[in-house]
Amino acid sequence: MYELLKQRYERNFVRKDQLQRYVTLGKITQQQYLDIVGEKQEIEKEI
Repeated sequence: MYELLKQRYERNFVRKDQLQRYVTLGKITQQQYLDIVGEKQEIEKEI
């Protein structure tokens, strides 16, 4: 999943907010998100 999303992000097929959703769903880790976009992410936590 990580490699696929990385390729899609590089081709502008996936936005940062969409990648954040994959983190929330547990499909990629926060570190993988950071590797893809090259910046820090703040995950919204549900109460």
